[in-house]
Amino acid sequence: MIMSKILVFGHRNPDTDAIGAAISFAYLQKELGKDTEAVALGAPSEETQYALDYFNVDAPRIVESAAGETNQVMLVDHNEFQQSISDIAELTILAVIDHHRIANFETADPLYYRAEPVGCTSTIVLKLFKENNIPVPKQIAGMMVSAIISDTLLFKSPTCTQEDISAANELAEIAEINLEGYGLDMLKAGTNLSDKSAETLLDLDAKSFPMSDNNVRIAQVNTVDLNEVLNRQAELEEAMSNANAANSYDLFVLIVTDILSSDSELLVIGDSLDKVESAFNIKLENNRAFLNGVVSRKKQVVPQLTEAFS
Repeated sequence: MIMSKILVFGHRNPDTDAIGAAISFAYLQKELGKDTEAVALGAPSEETQYALDYFNVDAPRIVESAAGETNQVMLVDHNEFQQSISDIAELTILAVIDHHRIANFETADPLYYRAEPVGCTSTIVLKLFKENNIPVPKQIAGMMVSAIISDTLLFKSPTCTQEDISAANELAEIAEINLEGYGLDMLKAGTNLSDKSAETLLDLDAKSFPMSDNNVRIAQVNTVDLNEVLNRQAELEEAMSNANAANSYDLFVLIVTDILSSDSELLVIGDSLDKVESAFNIKLENNRAFLNGVVSRKKQVVPQLTEAFS
């Protein structure tokens, strides 16, 4: 018997917003009388785990499919089916709260859909708390402010809006944290990369995007030292080539971002390298190029590549 429980989750390879927004939106829905549970489509990153530990919040249960548990779900921080739960096409999507482009998404039934061009899904979730006159508890505020810090790189990302900054300040007060001090500590917790395999690094924060007839995989790694990652170029290239072969990716793009200088280095393996060069007006040397001031996959990489492939 499939129960009326509703699973709430973010995208695969969850980041702090995917997990934080799922926890906070599931809590809000529960307060509004729905039987919700926040779950995750993967283990939390070290950055996210830092936030969970700091605010004494349990990591959501990890699921691979919803079948057998429920047929009702709510999505946060994503909408594209290839970034979602494996059996998404068979489920009833009751709600989507998101801040990304809308693509590869359709439903059989009407739904609640809230998408806004802000830097973080949790910024939208805070609005929903206010619209429903539900107070935000300290632990929930902590996860939401952590999500905003993460998604906006402590307000340095071009995706960051005044709404994100205002929301973060409001939530920081409830969570009783110093925004700058806590924010830097949390971001740095996510840059501990030395003990991770190349495969793990490539999977920390990766999404697939269909571009024309190409399957493009774009991964991002945050660091405080670009060389710590790029010294492993040969190992990373081998893992990227293997991933391309195993998953039919036409192109694998790795963005290595220095969170202190707000610059990135690109490492690219696969077909259509000329498209990458034209997208960013660069010349790849040894499969690499420096991208000055680029920190956002969503705003500074995906649209440019999509246009180059169109």
